[in-house]
Amino acid sequence: MKIALPSIGSVVDGHFGHCEYFTVFTVDDQKNILSEEVVQPPAGCGCKSNIVDILAEMGVKVMLAGNMGAGAVNVLGSHGIAVVRGCSGDLRKVVEDWLGGSLSDSGSTCAAHDGCDSH
Repeated sequence: MKIALPSIGSVVDGHFGHCEYFTVFTVDDQKNILSEEVVQPPAGCGCKSNIVDILAEMGVKVMLAGNMGAGAVNVLGSHGIAVVRGCSGDLRKVVEDWLGGSLSDSGSTCAAHDGCDSH
């Protein structure tokens, strides 16, 4: 399974649509992290770029994010990527917490950020 996180430095970026990069973790069936890689997003707002297509083609099935708009949630979902919002902190720790069952979706969405209100 592949899990993606919008990232800034070594932590979850609170804003999916304008993150520095995405970190994609590959996890085996025993919930062991096998690898991680950095994916640079194209220019532009998250769901208005082709980043979701890129992540889906890589086999990403889960997005662990700080927050995002309803548009991004819908676009990710339409590509078979489940979204868990409300994540924060160290990337690896967030993945480990999700794998351990201690994270769930906050259900909250961004109303608007810098004129890109559908991300």
